[in-house]
Amino acid sequence: MKNALIIGATGFGGLGLIEILIRHPRIKIKQLVARKDTGYPVSAVFPHLKGFCDIIVDAPEKIDYDDIDIAFFSTPDRAGMAMIKNFLHRHIPVIDFSGDFRFNNTGDYEIYARNKGMDSSHASPEVLKDSVYGLPEKYEDLISKAKIVGNPGCFAICMILGLLPAIEAGIITSDTIICDGKTGVSGAGKNSGEANLYPQRYENINTYREGSHQHIIEVENILNVIGKSQKKIFFVPQIVPLNRGIMTTIYADQNGSYTTEGIAQIYRDYFKNKPFVEITARSPNLTDVRGSNRCVIRPMVDERTGKIFITSIIDNLLKGQAGNAVQNANILLGINQTDGLNFPGYYP
Repeated sequence: MKNALIIGATGFGGLGLIEILIRHPRIKIKQLVARKDTGYPVSAVFPHLKGFCDIIVDAPEKIDYDDIDIAFFSTPDRAGMAMIKNFLHRHIPVIDFSGDFRFNNTGDYEIYARNKGMDSSHASPEVLKDSVYGLPEKYEDLISKAKIVGNPGCFAICMILGLLPAIEAGIITSDTIICDGKTGVSGAGKNSGEANLYPQRYENINTYREGSHQHIIEVENILNVIGKSQKKIFFVPQIVPLNRGIMTTIYADQNGSYTTEGIAQIYRDYFKNKPFVEITARSPNLTDVRGSNRCVIRPMVDERTGKIFITSIIDNLLKGQAGNAVQNANILLGINQTDGLNFPGYYP
């Protein structure tokens, strides 16, 4: 049995980890750490955990590094970069939920940070060379040997998985790929601010960070390394009145020789050994993935215009966050990557 430390245990990401790890056959929670709600059982913060996880939440000053096999930083941007050295010199691998370690150089990090309106300096730039982008469907081998895994952004996972087969096969001829993304309110986190209060969100939808969202740099980085030509992503995210879930619809040109069935077969072949990706021929619903670590993708060609149209859906709190992080941890620890994650979502 492997021991896990969760820092940021009382946020949505930390809660997602707890809910997965209390039923994981090979990883157990050794310690929970947070800045708030310390000194109380985590079940006092999340009552539905009572009897399942009643571990006391400790302050960061009380972190116990002994016998830790994996550490999860379910923390805001810039928190992980301030703590990372305490773990690296103890040889404790880290999976970080923020953007602190999604990039191997400070230039890309600066673009990410500026798009979020943050300080663009990195507190631990010398460790970026050791970080691995935590997309199991592409970088399983690198993740298995990693010291630091930067868990991808939720929108980034949804877009990259939707585009990987088409980009690698050279199907898309557009220089710019248009991505339309809709997300539930939980993507803003537990302290989501006034704009996400119930009266503001109910029966409301709005775009934000149009063309300058922080996840664009992640998507372009991956696609332009593996692709046959350089692509730009024009991404328009929207918040819709849902608790959880992401639906991304992707539009691009192709050379006219591909049919829906031809592209679907390319996608099925690409993901045939990837346990959490499903290719479908029907219109997907967010309820297909809610509460699961699955990504459901529908690739098709519009016969009238010849355009490629790809729908990609995930649960932002699972495949977009905690579920993907546990999948990475399984790989890093030499565990079957489906352990603790092989369960359906919930419906309705």
